[in-house]
Amino acid sequence: MKDVSYIHRPNRPLAVYAILYLGFLYLPVLFLPLFSFNDATTIAFPLKGFTLRWYEQLAEIPALHGALLNSLKVGAVTAVVSTFLGIFAAKAVTRYTAPGLRPAMAIIMVPLVIPEVILGTALLILVVQLGMELSLVSITVGHIIVTVPFAVAMLISRFEGFDKSMEEASSDLGENAWWTFWRVTFPLVFPGILASLLVTFTISFDEFIMAFFLSGTETTLPVYMWSQLRFPARLPSVLALGALILLASFFVVTFAEWIRRRGVSRSQPGL
Repeated sequence: MKDVSYIHRPNRPLAVYAILYLGFLYLPVLFLPLFSFNDATTIAFPLKGFTLRWYEQLAEIPALHGALLNSLKVGAVTAVVSTFLGIFAAKAVTRYTAPGLRPAMAIIMVPLVIPEVILGTALLILVVQLGMELSLVSITVGHIIVTVPFAVAMLISRFEGFDKSMEEASSDLGENAWWTFWRVTFPLVFPGILASLLVTFTISFDEFIMAFFLSGTETTLPVYMWSQLRFPARLPSVLALGALILLASFFVVTFAEWIRRRGVSRSQPGL
């Protein structure tokens, strides 16, 4: 009989590598909330003391509130449009075969590998050449280009995660393609749709490069934060704001992944 006990042996080198990798990735980020409670305008050890006044100051900055509202608007529109496009792209890939479908999907996924500086520059040139005004609309277009691949990737896994015979059964019972989608497909893929909305919103809300290139007089929150870094006295407030964004982004992405995984486990009870 073949010995399979090696499968359950802990891989200590791999575990050490994973710990070092996660530490290298996330430890610098943890200094952000740490210094946001420091009772000093300089970033240095040792800390001068504990204070919440930097968080209290956030409620007294009108420009910050306007930038926050702009980010919420852009993020909401980006999430809805990206997910809407992702639904049809994912359904096309998982349900149909047509000439040029795979190359089209490759083109959709290109923004994942092209540096955002290149995309931002190209879109800026295009907007200027078309005579359009830099505004929240141009920022939203840039964010949609960036987030659509994420929506498509998440929704493809969701469309492949349930039994296709349920759609076939609906068609056999006389339903057309439209009502089959709304009554059968949509409820089954809804966890993936909700996860896509949350993730694409978070990506858009936190995105800086495209917003920096395509913003006019109205800026988003990341661009506002970058502009405040020129003033040393405002740095603690920026750190406090960054800590809040970090915390909110963590919970939103975690909740989105929990929803996606729960939906997959419900549609595939045998897994």
